[in-house]
Amino acid sequence: MTTHCHNIFLVISLMLAVSLVNAVDFSVVDNTGDSAGGKKFREEVGGVEYGIQSLRAATEFTWRLFQQNNPSDRRTTSKISMVMENGDGTAYSSQDVIHFNAGYLVSVGGDVRREFTGVVYHEVVHSWQWDGAGQAPRGLVDGIADFVVLKSGYVPSYWVGPGRGDKWDQSYEVTARFLDYCNDLRNGFVAELNKKMRTGYSDGFFVELLGKDVNQLWREYKAKYGQ
Repeated sequence: MTTHCHNIFLVISLMLAVSLVNAVDFSVVDNTGDSAGGKKFREEVGGVEYGIQSLRAATEFTWRLFQQNNPSDRRTTSKISMVMENGDGTAYSSQDVIHFNAGYLVSVGGDVRREFTGVVYHEVVHSWQWDGAGQAPRGLVDGIADFVVLKSGYVPSYWVGPGRGDKWDQSYEVTARFLDYCNDLRNGFVAELNKKMRTGYSDGFFVELLGKDVNQLWREYKAKYGQ
Protein backbone atom coordinates (compact mmCIF):
# COMPACT_ATOMS: atom_id res chain seq x y z
CA MET A 1 0.00 0.00 0.00
CA THR A 2 2.85 2.33 0.87
CA THR A 3 4.55 1.59 -2.46
CA HIS A 4 1.28 2.20 -4.31
CA CYS A 5 0.79 5.57 -2.61
CA HIS A 6 4.42 6.46 -3.33
CA ASN A 7 3.94 5.69 -7.03
CA ILE A 8 0.79 7.80 -7.16
CA PHE A 9 2.70 10.64 -5.51
CA LEU A 10 5.45 10.39 -8.14
CA VAL A 11 2.93 10.42 -10.98
CA ILE A 12 1.15 13.46 -9.56
CA SER A 13 4.47 15.22 -9.01
CA LEU A 14 5.49 14.56 -12.61
CA MET A 15 2.14 15.81 -13.88
CA LEU A 16 2.49 18.99 -11.85
CA ALA A 17 6.03 19.49 -13.10
CA VAL A 18 4.93 19.12 -16.71
CA SER A 19 2.01 21.51 -16.22
CA LEU A 20 4.31 24.09 -14.64
CA VAL A 21 6.77 23.83 -17.54
CA ASN A 22 3.96 24.33 -20.05
CA ALA A 23 2.21 27.06 -18.11
CA VAL A 24 2.52 30.55 -19.52
CA ASP A 25 0.58 33.47 -18.06
CA PHE A 26 -0.82 36.15 -20.34
CA SER A 27 -1.99 39.56 -19.22
CA VAL A 28 -3.12 42.79 -20.85
CA VAL A 29 -3.38 46.15 -19.12
CA ASP A 30 -5.30 49.01 -20.73
CA ASN A 31 -3.77 52.34 -19.75
CA THR A 32 -5.29 54.33 -22.61
CA GLY A 33 -8.09 56.08 -20.76
CA ASP A 34 -10.51 57.92 -23.03
CA SER A 35 -8.06 58.37 -25.90
CA ALA A 36 -9.19 57.74 -29.47
CA GLY A 37 -6.80 54.80 -29.70
CA GLY A 38 -8.13 53.34 -26.48
CA LYS A 39 -11.67 53.48 -27.80
CA LYS A 40 -10.57 51.76 -31.01
CA PHE A 41 -8.87 49.05 -28.95
CA ARG A 42 -11.98 48.39 -26.87
CA GLU A 43 -14.68 48.86 -29.50
CA GLU A 44 -13.09 47.52 -32.72
CA VAL A 45 -10.39 45.15 -31.49
CA GLY A 46 -12.16 43.57 -28.55
CA GLY A 47 -10.30 45.06 -25.61
CA VAL A 48 -8.40 43.19 -22.93
CA GLU A 49 -10.19 39.89 -23.55
CA TYR A 50 -9.19 39.76 -27.22
CA GLY A 51 -5.71 40.96 -26.35
CA ILE A 52 -5.15 37.98 -24.05
CA GLN A 53 -6.66 35.65 -26.64
CA SER A 54 -4.27 36.94 -29.31
CA LEU A 55 -1.21 36.55 -27.04
CA ARG A 56 -2.14 32.93 -26.40
CA ALA A 57 -2.94 32.17 -30.05
CA ALA A 58 0.32 33.77 -31.24
CA THR A 59 2.31 31.74 -28.70
CA GLU A 60 0.77 28.43 -29.73
CA PHE A 61 1.20 29.25 -33.44
CA THR A 62 4.87 30.16 -32.94
CA TRP A 63 5.55 26.93 -31.04
CA ARG A 64 4.08 24.92 -33.91
CA LEU A 65 5.93 26.83 -36.62
CA PHE A 66 9.23 26.60 -34.74
CA GLN A 67 8.55 22.88 -34.14
CA GLN A 68 8.99 23.44 -30.41
CA ASN A 69 6.74 20.65 -29.18
CA ASN A 70 9.12 19.97 -26.31
CA PRO A 71 9.26 22.80 -23.75
CA SER A 72 13.01 22.24 -23.42
CA ASP A 73 13.37 23.54 -27.00
CA ARG A 74 11.85 26.89 -26.05
CA ARG A 75 13.06 29.94 -24.22
CA THR A 76 12.07 29.95 -20.57
CA THR A 77 9.22 32.42 -20.72
CA SER A 78 6.71 32.18 -17.89
CA LYS A 79 4.66 35.28 -18.65
CA ILE A 80 3.96 37.57 -21.59
CA SER A 81 2.33 40.88 -20.80
CA MET A 82 0.98 43.64 -23.00
CA VAL A 83 0.45 47.24 -21.99
CA MET A 84 -1.87 49.31 -24.15
CA GLU A 85 -0.72 52.90 -23.86
CA ASN A 86 -0.79 56.30 -25.52
CA GLY A 87 2.76 56.43 -26.81
CA ASP A 88 4.73 56.69 -30.03
CA GLY A 89 5.34 54.38 -32.97
CA THR A 90 3.55 51.06 -33.19
CA ALA A 91 4.79 48.55 -30.62
CA TYR A 92 7.95 47.15 -29.07
CA SER A 93 8.82 44.27 -26.80
CA SER A 94 11.16 44.42 -23.82
CA GLN A 95 11.72 41.56 -21.36
CA ASP A 96 8.50 39.81 -22.44
CA VAL A 97 6.42 42.96 -22.01
CA ILE A 98 4.82 44.32 -25.18
CA HIS A 99 4.18 48.06 -25.23
CA PHE A 100 1.49 48.78 -27.82
CA ASN A 101 0.74 52.35 -28.85
CA ALA A 102 -3.03 52.49 -29.12
CA GLY A 103 -2.73 55.71 -31.10
CA TYR A 104 -1.41 53.66 -34.00
CA LEU A 105 -4.80 52.00 -34.32
CA VAL A 106 -6.38 55.35 -35.15
CA SER A 107 -4.31 55.55 -38.34
CA VAL A 108 -5.32 52.07 -39.50
CA GLY A 109 -7.78 51.92 -42.34
CA GLY A 110 -9.94 48.83 -42.80
CA ASP A 111 -9.83 45.90 -40.38
CA VAL A 112 -8.33 47.27 -37.16
CA ARG A 113 -8.51 43.94 -35.34
CA ARG A 114 -6.58 42.18 -38.12
CA GLU A 115 -3.82 44.82 -38.05
CA PHE A 116 -3.65 44.64 -34.24
CA THR A 117 -3.35 40.85 -34.35
CA GLY A 118 -0.50 40.92 -36.87
CA VAL A 119 1.49 43.32 -34.70
CA VAL A 120 0.88 41.13 -31.64
CA TYR A 121 2.12 38.04 -33.49
CA HIS A 122 5.34 39.83 -34.45
CA GLU A 123 6.02 40.97 -30.89
CA VAL A 124 5.14 37.63 -29.29
CA VAL A 125 7.72 35.86 -31.47
CA HIS A 126 10.44 37.87 -29.72
CA SER A 127 9.54 36.10 -26.48
CA TRP A 128 10.15 32.66 -28.06
CA GLN A 129 12.79 32.96 -30.76
CA TRP A 130 16.53 32.53 -30.28
CA ASP A 131 18.74 35.43 -31.32
CA GLY A 132 22.10 33.69 -31.57
CA ALA A 133 23.01 34.80 -28.05
CA GLY A 134 22.87 38.38 -29.32
CA GLN A 135 25.10 37.64 -32.33
CA ALA A 136 22.43 37.38 -35.05
CA PRO A 137 21.78 40.39 -37.32
CA ARG A 138 18.85 42.41 -35.96
CA GLY A 139 17.35 42.37 -39.42
CA LEU A 140 17.24 38.57 -39.34
CA VAL A 141 15.66 38.52 -35.88
CA ASP A 142 12.88 40.88 -36.98
CA GLY A 143 12.64 39.07 -40.31
CA ILE A 144 11.94 35.78 -38.54
CA ALA A 145 9.24 37.50 -36.48
CA ASP A 146 7.62 38.78 -39.67
CA PHE A 147 8.00 35.32 -41.24
CA VAL A 148 5.69 34.07 -38.47
CA VAL A 149 3.26 36.88 -39.30
CA LEU A 150 3.43 35.86 -42.98
CA LYS A 151 2.61 32.26 -42.16
CA SER A 152 -0.17 33.27 -39.77
CA GLY A 153 -1.99 35.06 -42.59
CA TYR A 154 -2.09 38.45 -40.85
CA VAL A 155 -0.05 40.22 -43.54
CA PRO A 156 -0.92 43.93 -43.81
CA SER A 157 -1.57 45.47 -47.21
CA TYR A 158 1.42 47.83 -47.00
CA TRP A 159 4.06 45.04 -47.03
CA VAL A 160 6.36 45.01 -50.06
CA GLY A 161 5.95 42.06 -52.41
CA PRO A 162 8.22 39.04 -52.92
CA GLY A 163 11.62 39.76 -54.47
CA ARG A 164 11.82 43.34 -53.22
CA GLY A 165 14.53 44.81 -51.03
CA ASP A 166 18.24 45.60 -51.14
CA LYS A 167 19.77 42.89 -48.95
CA TRP A 168 18.72 39.60 -47.35
CA ASP A 169 18.91 40.92 -43.77
CA GLN A 170 17.22 44.24 -44.50
CA SER A 171 14.64 43.26 -41.86
CA TYR A 172 10.89 42.92 -41.47
CA GLU A 173 8.88 41.81 -44.52
CA VAL A 174 11.85 41.96 -46.92
CA THR A 175 13.72 39.35 -44.89
CA ALA A 176 10.50 37.48 -44.07
CA ARG A 177 9.74 36.91 -47.76
CA PHE A 178 13.34 35.80 -48.41
CA LEU A 179 13.08 33.34 -45.51
CA ASP A 180 9.81 32.07 -46.98
CA TYR A 181 11.69 31.38 -50.24
CA CYS A 182 14.37 29.50 -48.27
CA ASN A 183 11.68 27.60 -46.39
CA ASP A 184 10.21 26.48 -49.72
CA LEU A 185 13.63 25.08 -50.65
CA ARG A 186 13.70 23.07 -47.42
CA ASN A 187 10.48 22.61 -45.49
CA GLY A 188 11.05 23.56 -41.87
CA PHE A 189 14.15 25.63 -42.67
CA VAL A 190 13.21 28.55 -40.44
CA ALA A 191 12.48 26.23 -37.51
CA GLU A 192 15.88 24.60 -37.96
CA LEU A 193 17.59 27.98 -38.33
CA ASN A 194 15.97 29.21 -35.13
CA LYS A 195 17.11 26.06 -33.32
CA LYS A 196 20.70 26.63 -34.48
CA MET A 197 20.52 30.21 -33.18
CA ARG A 198 20.06 29.04 -29.60
CA THR A 199 23.72 29.46 -28.63
CA GLY A 200 25.26 31.55 -31.41
CA TYR A 201 24.99 32.65 -35.01
CA SER A 202 26.85 32.28 -38.28
CA ASP A 203 25.87 32.99 -41.90
CA GLY A 204 27.25 29.49 -42.41
CA PHE A 205 23.98 28.12 -41.03
CA PHE A 206 22.48 28.76 -44.47
CA VAL A 207 25.19 26.63 -46.08
CA GLU A 208 24.68 23.86 -43.53
CA LEU A 209 20.92 23.77 -44.10
CA LEU A 210 20.60 24.67 -47.79
CA GLY A 211 24.03 23.96 -49.23
CA LYS A 212 24.46 27.51 -50.53
CA ASP A 213 25.90 30.79 -49.26
CA VAL A 214 23.23 33.21 -48.06
CA ASN A 215 24.30 35.88 -50.58
CA GLN A 216 24.00 33.36 -53.41
CA LEU A 217 20.55 32.42 -52.15
CA TRP A 218 19.61 36.10 -52.09
CA ARG A 219 20.75 36.57 -55.71
CA GLU A 220 18.77 33.53 -56.83
CA TYR A 221 15.74 34.75 -54.91
CA LYS A 222 15.93 38.17 -56.57
CA ALA A 223 16.37 36.57 -59.99
CA LYS A 224 13.28 34.44 -59.48
CA TYR A 225 11.18 37.59 -59.22
CA GLY A 226 13.05 39.48 -61.93
CA GLN A 227 14.58 41.92 -59.52
